[in-house]
Amino acid sequence: MNYKELGLSNTSEMFAIAMQRGYAVPAFNFNNMEQLQAILTATAQMHSPVILQVSESAMKYMGDDILIGMVGGAVAAHGFPVALHLDHGRSYEICQHAINIGFSSVMIDASDRTLEENIALSREVADYAHRRDVTVEAELGGLYGIEEDAPVIPGRAAGVNPGPGGSGPIDSHYTNPADVVRFVHETGIDSLAISIGTSHGAYKMKNPCDTLRFDILEQIRGVVPRLPLVLHGASSVPQSLIDEINKFGGEIQGARGIPRDQLRKSTKLGICKINVDSDGRLAFTAAVRKDLTENPGNFDPRKYLSAARDKMIELYIDEIENVMGSGKV
Repeated sequence: MNYKELGLSNTSEMFAIAMQRGYAVPAFNFNNMEQLQAILTATAQMHSPVILQVSESAMKYMGDDILIGMVGGAVAAHGFPVALHLDHGRSYEICQHAINIGFSSVMIDASDRTLEENIALSREVADYAHRRDVTVEAELGGLYGIEEDAPVIPGRAAGVNPGPGGSGPIDSHYTNPADVVRFVHETGIDSLAISIGTSHGAYKMKNPCDTLRFDILEQIRGVVPRLPLVLHGASSVPQSLIDEINKFGGEIQGARGIPRDQLRKSTKLGICKINVDSDGRLAFTAAVRKDLTENPGNFDPRKYLSAARDKMIELYIDEIENVMGSGKV
């Protein structure tokens, strides 16, 4: 199926406008109907474009028919640009499959391979996708932390540079600006996910003074001024959600996200897509725990899942306005 039959857009025009106006398109992951409803409700209220992200394991969890059926039905009445994006595709075959069932954008993540292997696989995926007008994201550098389908880079909990200013030598896990021009030229990709200190999961930074490597971002933007840049592992992990989860029986300790002011600054320096997954999961879990604790006699999933959906809508509206800057633009 071609994604245009579902009313979807690829990311080309989205990113062009975002770069021109200095905001980031929100890229929210979803795994079920309530998350999808929350994302589309929030973005419609905020008049924001959106990228619906699905990981390989989320595809398996929902199944192709249900996933595409939900997206097609939900997007039809949305009214603003929507892309369906494969997040962290680990092989040519999974990217090909996603394109064939209706995805309008895919990410090929070969960042844990050698540079030569990364280039070869990314180029292969881009060649297949572009013949079908599908956009392609690739990754150069590596992110710490643990998230489904993403490569795990051992050694530290988060790839951050301690202390204010965020400058210093370019460690191997950061994206090396010297490799970017060659990578982009030889692969033909449409957007590039870079590593400047974000990480997957809810444990992103060790200390409140940790700072993203804006110096690396500026160097990359300098060598590819017109290329859309992407920030993965960029949930802010609101403390209020952690507190609510723990209040109602959870045990999450030491979680720390990327400060919102740093994320907003990144959009002014060329980041035009920010990925958010953990925040949505935290909001969902906080609402379900609270609702079931306060209503112990309830066994109707529609009630506690509605609470979860409402909590996520509130979160996404806040992040669209205060992090992405993409609302009502």
